[in-house]
Amino acid sequence: METTTVETAQQLRLTPDEFEQICRILDRTPNFAELAAYSVMWSEHCSYKNSIRWLKTLPRDGSKLLVKAGEENAGLADIGDGLGVVFKIESHNHPSAIEPFQGAATGVGGIHRDIFTMGARPIAALNSLRFGDLKDAKTQHLVSGVVHGIGHYGNCFGVPTVGGEVYFEPCYHTNPLVNAMSVGIVEVGKTISATAEGKGNPVFIVGSATGKDGIGGASFASGDITADSAQDLPAVQVGDPFQEKKLLEACLEVIPTGALVGMQDMGAAGIICSTAETSAKGGVGMRIDLDKVPKRQQNMKAWELLLSESQERMLMIVKKGREAEVQQIFDKWDLPCSEIGEVTDDGMLRFFMNGMEEAVLPAESLVLGGGAPVYEREYREPAYMEKIRAFSAEHVSVPEDLQAVAQYLVAIPNIASKRWIYHQYDSMVGTANTSTNAPTDAPIVWIKGTRKALAMTTDCNSRYVYADPRVGCMIAVSEAARNIVCSGGQPLGVTNCLNFGNPYDPEVYYQFVHAIKGMGEACLAFDTPVTGGNVSFYNQHPEGAVYPTPTIGMVGLLDDLDERMTLNFKAAGHVICLLGAVTDDIASSEYVHKYHGIEFSPAPHFDLAEEVDLQRTVARLIREKLITSAHDVSEGGLFTTLLESAMPGGLGFEVSVDLPVRRDACWFGESQSRVVVSLPADAYPALADAVASTGTPLLKIGTVTAGEIRIDGADWGRVEGWKGRYDTAIESYLHGYQSE
Repeated sequence: METTTVETAQQLRLTPDEFEQICRILDRTPNFAELAAYSVMWSEHCSYKNSIRWLKTLPRDGSKLLVKAGEENAGLADIGDGLGVVFKIESHNHPSAIEPFQGAATGVGGIHRDIFTMGARPIAALNSLRFGDLKDAKTQHLVSGVVHGIGHYGNCFGVPTVGGEVYFEPCYHTNPLVNAMSVGIVEVGKTISATAEGKGNPVFIVGSATGKDGIGGASFASGDITADSAQDLPAVQVGDPFQEKKLLEACLEVIPTGALVGMQDMGAAGIICSTAETSAKGGVGMRIDLDKVPKRQQNMKAWELLLSESQERMLMIVKKGREAEVQQIFDKWDLPCSEIGEVTDDGMLRFFMNGMEEAVLPAESLVLGGGAPVYEREYREPAYMEKIRAFSAEHVSVPEDLQAVAQYLVAIPNIASKRWIYHQYDSMVGTANTSTNAPTDAPIVWIKGTRKALAMTTDCNSRYVYADPRVGCMIAVSEAARNIVCSGGQPLGVTNCLNFGNPYDPEVYYQFVHAIKGMGEACLAFDTPVTGGNVSFYNQHPEGAVYPTPTIGMVGLLDDLDERMTLNFKAAGHVICLLGAVTDDIASSEYVHKYHGIEFSPAPHFDLAEEVDLQRTVARLIREKLITSAHDVSEGGLFTTLLESAMPGGLGFEVSVDLPVRRDACWFGESQSRVVVSLPADAYPALADAVASTGTPLLKIGTVTAGEIRIDGADWGRVEGWKGRYDTAIESYLHGYQSE
């Protein structure tokens, strides 16, 4: 093939310096196939070249971790009784912006493959979604397509979607965020590594045939979305959940045979990525005959086969002499299974097509931690921070009619029920999700055959991060842990999906660096090491970057299902208490942002030490069975929390707070580190005694009613009316986009 030039490299999103570096590595000018391979492997999506310097500062060790962060495709933590939990979150933002159905669907498929390529069976899926203004027709189209794609793939694949979060802000209009998380279970010691070893061991590709869909997807994900991005539609992959279900079962059947040396899924960058990463990890090379790859399109070129991101494929390194066993299993599942090469011992990847050598590349030079470049970008405080510091709550008047404010807030898409979305997901397949009829702050999934369960969540309020990247990211970690603790779980570890704008913008990079610093501090405080995840840069809209959105995926353990704590009030007459301080704080709340239209205000009150103390207190109260419900205060403030606790049982509440704070801050402020609990009236003295020794503030604020809602003595109607408004708000926007 012809050699290449700097101009060709730039068209492939490589810099002139990177082109020169490639020439030095190869000691020659690369041909097009080789340059294309470097372009995807050195893309931000695969190499983390603009982020790895800071990612390495995160806490990555923990007593429960069974593999170190980044060692395998996903995090693996010990949950006792010979079992481990495998979990990871990743983005599929750019494909979803161009083709929302397939973009979201293949995001779900890809994250599940990361789980079962380690030998684990996926048992639950979650997601974290961001869209623009829901009144906008384009946003409605994206929401409909993304939700349909997630539901279609997950429902057909047979793994329940048990939880997630959805936010709507104008900055996500052009570039929505679609983050998908998968959680699986594996027997300790029965995982399979993404490693190639053993000279002469055959290399197989299994699963779907390879086509031209997804070519250059990793590079596509490493650039800005523009008005011309629709021309990149071939970079969006096409998924087949039924094929992936067969692939799952075949892989989980072949692993126990002992015939495999290693296995790696083919996600971003396809064959070049899986061969390079497994070879570099094992310190070996490979000879690959690309003409032996099963194809679904004719006349595919070598570089197209190398870069294709066709879905539902795996690379397997098989023990020599065991080929027939592997072939038999994949024949049984009616899946393509082809020997395409063998392991070599020289560290070189050699790709051939019909006997002709098409590319020769040192495996180590392609991968993160090897020869891939590492950059440290300039950063500076964003100019808008001056506007945030200028905010004063004194200039925000307290509305006279707080009930009208509350009615407005509960119908805001960020606060209102997301049932239009989650009703399209099968949350009960597998019959292990315990949260459908017993709502909890974090979904609880039973581990069949045991008394154990897992609590899991995705969390990030990106407006808090925009206001203060360090504190906002600390809050994201803290809320994830708080949701798990309020559900009766013990947090185990974190996986993250870091969604930011262009890293070459110093103000964006400031947001990234300070978010990482905040994440590290909070993860240390909660002993939740970061097991891995995903960085997604270049999330932009025409006026600039999206809000910085470091989504936190967290998993926690319940040793016994009886430890589960639900969020709903249980009976009229029960006492309602608030754990945590009531502060005069309306900053960055939905109330101040949406009702008053104030874009710039600080992050809400937050103190990490207070948060740690609160969570310890809540965990003790649940363990000692001193409370009957627990629900953390988040978007919408105290009133929304009370309403969400009341609605599941058709109950109400009569509450008042006799403190010298603004009434809007009291009911709608989003000050952190607060939890609403309820309990029988005669149990209150024991609760008060238990909390007195902790230092966590405790305030008795009222009682549960049979359905009436009264605030500070005023009649606010019955819960049914509030529930109707809360449940139907999003549906009223999307009535024209109901799924078929």
